[in-house]
Amino acid sequence: MKYFILFGPPGAGKGTQASAMVEQFNLKHISTGALLREEIAAGTELGLKAKALIDAGSLVPDEVVEGMIESQFKTVKGVNGFLLDGFPRTIAQAEALDKMLAKSSEQVTGVVSIMIPDAMIMERIKHRATIEGRADDAKEETINNRIKTYHDKTEPLVGFYQAAGKYNEIDGVGTIEEVRDRIAALMQRF
Repeated sequence: MKYFILFGPPGAGKGTQASAMVEQFNLKHISTGALLREEIAAGTELGLKAKALIDAGSLVPDEVVEGMIESQFKTVKGVNGFLLDGFPRTIAQAEALDKMLAKSSEQVTGVVSIMIPDAMIMERIKHRATIEGRADDAKEETINNRIKTYHDKTEPLVGFYQAAGKYNEIDGVGTIEEVRDRIAALMQRF
């Protein structure tokens, strides 16, 4: 089984690129954002807690996200692997993922990091808010908080996965097709 992590700042195009990766390599896309939005839409207790945190631009507690991910690993069948999008976001989550996979003698196959500059993050997230009607993407203050959270909490994962020999960076500037081709060329090597 292969376990890929799709990495990059908010608005880098992870969700856009994930669909092609899933189809081409027969992977199950696990987007923590989508899992949480499903909980929010269903009005569950987890969804209500998550909504308050997301609306403020904060992260949902690790144990909640980790439980959702592990459940997916155990229940999804008929795929060659998983594509994690939005997890891990911190070193603690990365360590938890390693432990989770080690239980079944598995490990992270590789990290595909789509990188774009901060100015483009702001532009893309604002655009996404108008297209998808995502209230969590509409306020500039929230977007700035998400960018800061990414730099403070998530960017340290670059060093973590570089040290493990798993980190691969893709230039996320260009057309959807250009970025998709860069990702496909990289993933062919795994």
